[in-house]
Amino acid sequence: MANPQRENGYTGIANEILDEIMKANLNGTQFRLVIAIWRNTYGYQRKHRELSVTYLAEVINSSRSAVDRELKVLIARNVINSIEIGQKGARVLTFNKNYKEWDKKESSKEPGPEIKTNKKPKQKKTKYTEDNTYYKMAVYFHTLITAVAKEAGVEHLVKKANLQNYADEFRKLVELDGVTKKQAKEVMDWVTQHSFWKTNILSAKKLRDKFMDLAIRMNEEKKPSQPKQHPDHRDMEIALQQWIAEGKDPDEFKWTN
Repeated sequence: MANPQRENGYTGIANEILDEIMKANLNGTQFRLVIAIWRNTYGYQRKHRELSVTYLAEVINSSRSAVDRELKVLIARNVINSIEIGQKGARVLTFNKNYKEWDKKESSKEPGPEIKTNKKPKQKKTKYTEDNTYYKMAVYFHTLITAVAKEAGVEHLVKKANLQNYADEFRKLVELDGVTKKQAKEVMDWVTQHSFWKTNILSAKKLRDKFMDLAIRMNEEKKPSQPKQHPDHRDMEIALQQWIAEGKDPDEFKWTN
């Protein structure tokens, strides 16, 4: 059976302070933090003490995140004062007994219990490391379009590009669309040199969306032009004979098409 005795130690708090703290509208975590700070200052006949968030979380049996959040509220409301950063790197805290300086606004509501749902957790986006092939493709293409954008005076459009998103677009291009990495590089090189397309394809998503059209146009432009065929004079002689056989004037025959 517990049998605490005042002779074994006590924390002296003025009744006036107790009367005011009851009216302060603190939430549960905030109230327990005030008591913990009293215990570790007034309980040792001290006005202030260096107290870390980890230590406070342990003594009030709460999480570090909750303590950090609610302690900031108490400091903002001027109930607790943070004097300085102590030798151990934690705040040196003191209770502000001048209750007229306290901010009387309502306390922040503590998070309620977690409600379980049947919703499936969102899948985290794949993280591509720097040695990943798709990430390397993203860096290569971004380098090309950055040069284009800089030349066109629109470098700001690609400066903050998300290379993780770029890498994911290239993964889809290869794994879902069936494009080989060689084909992808050829189109990247071609499109960033093309007079029209280079300023219209300034992201990996646009490249993937237009990839098939771009590949077709690239292949068409790369085809060698067919040499012009010169007319065969023998064909013209045959045409002349046919012209005469039809009873037409030879002088009116046109030797050119």
